[in-house]
Amino acid sequence: MDPAQPADRVPADQTPPDGQPPVTPTGATDAVAGSGPSKGPAGGRSATETGTEAALVETTAGAGGGEPALVEPVPDAAAVDADVPPARPAAGGRPVGKEKSRSERSPKDMALSLLVLLVPIALLVAFYRGFLGGEQPTVIDATPAYEQARAANAFPVSEPAGLGSGWRTVSASYRTVEGGANLRVGYLTPEGRGVQLVQSNVPPEKLLPAELTAEGQPQGPTDLGGHNWQRYTGRGNDQALVLLEPNRTILVIGDARENELRQLAGALR
Repeated sequence: MDPAQPADRVPADQTPPDGQPPVTPTGATDAVAGSGPSKGPAGGRSATETGTEAALVETTAGAGGGEPALVEPVPDAAAVDADVPPARPAAGGRPVGKEKSRSERSPKDMALSLLVLLVPIALLVAFYRGFLGGEQPTVIDATPAYEQARAANAFPVSEPAGLGSGWRTVSASYRTVEGGANLRVGYLTPEGRGVQLVQSNVPPEKLLPAELTAEGQPQGPTDLGGHNWQRYTGRGNDQALVLLEPNRTILVIGDARENELRQLAGALR
C-alpha cells in the first residue's frame, strides 16, 4: 500500500490505471502555464491574501518526500533602516578620538607643557628680584616715632647712635597701651636678622610676659655700657637683653646673635 500523500501534492507517479487516458492535474497545469485559477468567494482566499503569506515550495520527487519548506518574505530595507535609531554622539558632544588622544599623552609631553608655564614665571620672579628689588626691605626714618615719645614725656627715651651702615630701620611706632605706653623700633642687622628695641613704662611683671611669652626665662646678668642687663630667652629662637630701671624698661629682643644684640644695646644714648 502506498503511503498517504498530502491533499495538495501531485503524485510522483502519474501513470493512469489500465484502460484510461493520462490525466494531468489541474493545479499542475496551471502552475506550468503561469496562470493559476483564481478562487472566488466560495473557493477561499483571494490572490492578495495569498501574496501576504509565506509561499509553500514543493520539493522534488528525489528529495525523499519531505514536507513543504516555509520561506519567509525578505523584509524591506527601508523599513529596517527606519527601525534602527541614529547613532548618538559621545557624552558632552566630544569626539571619542580627542578624548583618547588626551589620555594617551606621554610624561614627556606633560613635562614640556609644564615647562612652558614655568619659564615665564621664573623670568618674572628674576626680574622682580634683580631689577625691582622685590626682596629688599623698606627702610624708614624712625625720627618721628622718637620725637612723639619724647613729646609724650611718659618715660626717658634713648636712641641708638653709631650703628654701622648695615643696620636698617624697618618699623617704628609709639603707642599708648593699657598700663602705660610703648616705643617700638624694628631693625635688620647686617646679617639680615630681625631685632626690636622696646622702651616702655608698663610694669615689668606685665611687660615681660607680653613680650617674651611664658617661655621667657632669665639666663643671668651681663654688664653692658656700665649698666646691669639681664639675659632672657624668648619665643622660639629669640633672645633678649632686659634693662630694668625705675621709670622704664628696655628690651632688645630678636633672633639675632648675642653679639648683635649687645651692639644695639650698647649704642643707646
